[in-house]
Amino acid sequence: MNRDRVRPEIDWMLDDLVRGVPGTRDVVLLSADGLRIGHRNTELAAADRLAAACSGLQSLAAAVGEMHPGGRRATRLVVIESDGGFFYLMAAGVGAYLAVLAEPSVDPGLMGHQMRELIARL
Repeated sequence: MNRDRVRPEIDWMLDDLVRGVPGTRDVVLLSADGLRIGHRNTELAAADRLAAACSGLQSLAAAVGEMHPGGRRATRLVVIESDGGFFYLMAAGVGAYLAVLAEPSVDPGLMGHQMRELIARL
């Protein structure tokens, strides 16, 4: 299998996010176990590293989610703001996540909305 294009039929949907939200840098669709399903606007090696890192992050977020009263392991959204910009990790159905790296100038409300819209279409 060509690991460079795991799911080419979703490329255009990921492009919509890049074009629709100014400041979007990297977009990666990944499985819960950290395998890249698709990517846009980023190099293959970087997309694979981001997917692997997201697997650990979603697991950590799920553990924190359990700490809430009545908490469950289901995590819907993780947002990290750093000096370099924003990182978003959103559940994208059973066993899948959408990860985005964005510039500091990105509109967080627009990003969240557009990510939800994209996930609904997946």
